[in-house]
Amino acid sequence: MAVYDSQNTNTSKRQSRSFRDLDLDFGRNPVTNDVNTVTNIDAIKRSVKNLIQTNFYERPFKPELGSGIRGLLFEPYTPMVGVFLKRKIEEVITNFEPRVSLYQISFDDDPDRNRLVCDIYFYIQGSTDPVQVTTFLQRLR
Repeated sequence: MAVYDSQNTNTSKRQSRSFRDLDLDFGRNPVTNDVNTVTNIDAIKRSVKNLIQTNFYERPFKPELGSGIRGLLFEPYTPMVGVFLKRKIEEVITNFEPRVSLYQISFDDDPDRNRLVCDIYFYIQGSTDPVQVTTFLQRLR
């Protein structure tokens, strides 16, 4: 007989929980006239993008939440800046998104258009397939 206490963790590959979030486009649900929701993979993808694009002191009552990559986007892109960007993205995802396990971060720089294409690969808890999020990091000024 197995012993179940607070020291044991669930090793099942089945996802027993669904994740929901508000649709930030604020589309209207035609049936309920409420704001649309996004579920599971789409909700987590949006959460990861929002974490990366959030700066420190931007969210009320949570000044430590953010990645701080906007300051690095104004630096000339060198391999060291790429390493710093990866490290900041890794830190914010591992600290503030417990539903994912980070796998890989890669950049495809486009110096002619002054932007970076950032590909983030991660696994969602309870899922065996990797998920990819692609976002553009670019200066706004």
